[in-house]
Amino acid sequence: MKLSAGSPIVIAAGGTGGHFFPAEALAAELIERGERVVLLTDARSGGLASTVFAKTERHVVAGGGLAGRGVKRAFQGMLALALGTLQARTILRGLKPGAIVAFGGYPSVPPILAAASILGAKPLRVLHEQNAVLGRANRFLCRFADILAINFSCTQRLPHGMQTIVVGNPVRPLIRELYGQNYTAPVGTIELLVVGGSLGAKVFSSLVPKALTQLPQDLRGRLHVTQQCRGEDIEAVRRAYDDAGIRAELSPFFDNVATLLKRAHLIISRAGASTVTEIAVAGRPAIFIPLPGAIDDHQRANADALTANGGAVRLDQSGLTTEILAKEIETFLMNSERLTEMATASTQASEPNAAARLADLIQERVRA
Repeated sequence: MKLSAGSPIVIAAGGTGGHFFPAEALAAELIERGERVVLLTDARSGGLASTVFAKTERHVVAGGGLAGRGVKRAFQGMLALALGTLQARTILRGLKPGAIVAFGGYPSVPPILAAASILGAKPLRVLHEQNAVLGRANRFLCRFADILAINFSCTQRLPHGMQTIVVGNPVRPLIRELYGQNYTAPVGTIELLVVGGSLGAKVFSSLVPKALTQLPQDLRGRLHVTQQCRGEDIEAVRRAYDDAGIRAELSPFFDNVATLLKRAHLIISRAGASTVTEIAVAGRPAIFIPLPGAIDDHQRANADALTANGGAVRLDQSGLTTEILAKEIETFLMNSERLTEMATASTQASEPNAAARLADLIQERVRA
């Protein structure tokens, strides 16, 4: 049952794909249910193409980050957040939403603060945390929200006394369709997928090709590598693979992620929350190399959430050599049974219906 026609559900999201893609997945689910969805975002997210949000009403409000900045830029960020809150408050007064769902990061701050400051009946305020460590924006916003929905049951730094519900991390419909599809260990060609987050991981451009060149010749001859590389690194990476006789497809960005996950036999990746979630839903074995220096070391915690049940392994970048990585890759590729067991464990650790569960939670609480 949808909400009343005059009560839209506002989604507050922006910044990187890690925050934006789960918001997009929830929006698709709500639209499918007949809900009116409105997006509140920041100017930085204008470049994130979204066929889902292209169909919805959009509003852009000011915002800015505070962490890791100098005094001057932090002050500018505070002013931008204050302006964004005033803008969001005006927008929300006009919309009169039944609920607002925020997906973390600084673009979530103005809409939630604005929603909490509305006099009279306030909209339901839901925060969603994708990472295994509660993000700084969400830690701040918890005091202004009604419900905290989380991805991982092991999420760290949860607030005391707040209603917290594990729903998983919404994934896009094309990724969701991969759930339950059988994994087949490689017999001939070995499909290796290497991804490094929204901008690519520069270290992967040297580390991974050097490691793969150390594999036995028969394994190198079977490899087909699909690797995300920064634009400035592509030619050097291509030469390295050509010299080693390894077939490779290289690009700064892939828009066919579902297809790549489906055909992958092994994945080497950073450990952003959306990446970890999508790999788990697809049921693929993975080697995670978390981004060192990530805020609150959340990527390591994300990786551990999947490695804990055997769906992946974590290798820390500090101290990681090409020899260590080559040995790990060879061990996997020479053991089809272990690859299959990891794929099964990965699937078992996933929550493919997270978008539906979050949509259920919102609709039930607004109608209550």
